[in-house]
Amino acid sequence: MSMREQKLSEAKDILKSLGLPIKQQNDRTALCLLALIDLKPEQEWNMAKSRMIGITPIMEFSKEYYGREYKPNSRETFRRQSMHQFVSAGIAHYNPDEPNRAVNSPKAVYQIEEETLNLIKHYNTNQWIILLEKYLANRETLIEQYAQEREQNKVSLLIDDNQQYKFSSGEHSQLIKDVIEEFGPRFVPGGKLIYAGDTGAKTDFFNKELLSELGVRVDLHGKMPDVIIYYPKKEWLILVEAVTSHGPVDGKRHKELQILFNGSKVGIVYVTAFPDRKLMAKYFDEIAWETEVWVANAPSHLIHFNGVRFLGPY
Repeated sequence: MSMREQKLSEAKDILKSLGLPIKQQNDRTALCLLALIDLKPEQEWNMAKSRMIGITPIMEFSKEYYGREYKPNSRETFRRQSMHQFVSAGIAHYNPDEPNRAVNSPKAVYQIEEETLNLIKHYNTNQWIILLEKYLANRETLIEQYAQEREQNKVSLLIDDNQQYKFSSGEHSQLIKDVIEEFGPRFVPGGKLIYAGDTGAKTDFFNKELLSELGVRVDLHGKMPDVIIYYPKKEWLILVEAVTSHGPVDGKRHKELQILFNGSKVGIVYVTAFPDRKLMAKYFDEIAWETEVWVANAPSHLIHFNGVRFLGPY
């Protein structure tokens, strides 16, 4: 067995020992681990070190030192099927240098967690099993701690103190709540909530004054989207349709919203929100190009439907 294959095999054994799911016990995720700790095939595990590294450099490392070349469109697979699990398991930090960095930023980086690094340095030594048991016993608490830290780094939407918004029961209202509490802080940090519809008219939240300042004058009978958020930093209006039983932003709805908001002084971004990918699949062929899709049960990701921009107005 070559040094490359030996190191990959050992890395996969470490992943298994750390409790990573079977889907992550593969060459790709092993290469991610090796890149995180900058370990070449000829080096011993005690030479592992900490550094910050992005997805593209991880792929370049894999090619240069382990002879594994991946196509550029594999970046999302590396991010979603390997690095995302490292972060969730507390094995790696996400953007430790700038926690508030935008989710889709090309500058996104990862760094090995200190306790994990210390453990890995002892692989293939007589201390490995003892340290591994100690490490695993403390993992659940540490993962919860990291999850809290990630939540604290989200910037919530700003809601007018003079108005209150209460959610009624039902799956549609829950999805609207998810858009406000999960989508907004991740993709529109510091945004201002302008409108949130609900199944009951009495619970509508509508900052008509702010919308008017942005050049848009509509009333609640104008086929409003379910959620409207203003993004001051980018000067965008984010229009969100929450889909549970009715359709997404298709070609017809896209045109309706363009007409309704044609007076806007700022750019318009069209987003369709689904509770899960199963429902999204039902409407997949109807979704309009040059729009975004967000799925509540995978809140840190966006699906971009063509065009030259990512989460931007056209």
